[in-house]
Amino acid sequence: MSPTVAIVTDSTAYLPPEQVARHGITVVPLTVVLDGRALLDGTGETARRLTRALERRQAVTTSRPGPEVFAEAYREAARAGAEGIVSVHLSSEISGTHDAAVVAARTAPVPVRVVDTGLIAMALGFCVLAAAGAAAAGADADQAAAEARKRADAARAYFYVDTLEHLRRGGRIGTARALLGSALAVKPLLELTDGRIELREKVRTASRAIARLEELAVEHAGSGPVDVAVHHLAAGERAAQLAERLGQRLPGAAELHVSEVGAVLGAHTGPGLLGAVVVPR
Repeated sequence: MSPTVAIVTDSTAYLPPEQVARHGITVVPLTVVLDGRALLDGTGETARRLTRALERRQAVTTSRPGPEVFAEAYREAARAGAEGIVSVHLSSEISGTHDAAVVAARTAPVPVRVVDTGLIAMALGFCVLAAAGAAAAGADADQAAAEARKRADAARAYFYVDTLEHLRRGGRIGTARALLGSALAVKPLLELTDGRIELREKVRTASRAIARLEELAVEHAGSGPVDVAVHHLAAGERAAQLAERLGQRLPGAAELHVSEVGAVLGAHTGPGLLGAVVVPR
């Protein structure tokens, strides 16, 4: 990475640890409260605890980092020699994380460019990597932030969930729509649209929904180079199978990541989540 530009993001990017280390990215964790106990997002143990809590219908809430957490991350980057910082975050429609970063940026010792990607998971992660790659090539903070925004515009994220109930509980989808989906026994396909998690399609069976998820990913990928990620929560076998099929159908896949999501996203979608992120280059 360029020694003059630091990259900061949050734990909902679900970046592979080796990528974080390679680019020197600072990851600020969100917090998940499981039955009264606060845990940091982004760890496998937290995801496992989340799955158990949801299955037992225990109380689950999430919270953003406070501005002071970001302020300390920015100060640390400046102490390490950064002359500018690009702070790339999940959708402000989903979390107040972006707003906390904006507050902290006002008093940072060096200029901070805060980017609201309108995304989450590796859709956000690929934007972070774009900024990091630009910085490593010598871009300044404005140029690196522009690369992140460019990738955000190209990204699509599609999710299959077993039920809309968790989204309803978290206020991410209307009660009437969730209850209708349950009554009809449909399997929902979701998409990130304008920074929000929206119901894209309703499919009658899980197998058809997952097949449709695959088709949406392939359609958006096109025939050129593309970065792809497959996410899941407590559905590793399904994720591996989907990744294998996408790898066969997308010869232009430059990167193909498979990972379990953290607790912040998982709390709103529930076990059984299967997601496909597609970002043409």
